[in-house]
Amino acid sequence: MVRMTVQRVGIDPSRQALVILADEDERRLLPILIGLFEAQSIAMAISGEEIGRPLTHDLLLSVIEELGWALDRIEVTKLADRTFYALLHVSRDNQTLTIDSRPSDAIALALRADAPIFVAEEVLVRAQVIDDSAEEEEQDLEKFKDLLEKIDLDEDESE
Repeated sequence: MVRMTVQRVGIDPSRQALVILADEDERRLLPILIGLFEAQSIAMAISGEEIGRPLTHDLLLSVIEELGWALDRIEVTKLADRTFYALLHVSRDNQTLTIDSRPSDAIALALRADAPIFVAEEVLVRAQVIDDSAEEEEQDLEKFKDLLEKIDLDEDESE
């Protein structure tokens, strides 16, 4: 499992909502198409926006907590037929439960509960997008350093 965070949520050019998860280095990205309601809920959780009345994800988290349970983590576990699958891991005392969930709902809950988000390596291998921009910047910096080393900056020769 790879720990990930929500990098962004929004609407793609074809007007579909998606959430993009990123690994710690923000190099491995996982785009997941989601519903508009879930996108709005995730965006509200990220911004900390309160609307006064609980949304469905707020309600579910309240129920979990009122029953004495805690959301420990969520996992995106599988990708089959272009559908992602996720699990909620909740615990109370020495008990644990694993609950099937859509990834969008799991992510919305994780953000509200400040719970970590994990993605199975197999899912990343099949659906990740690699962001090479950081690597390209690093290569450009190395080229610049090499160039600087080749320049002779002796004061005696410049006169």
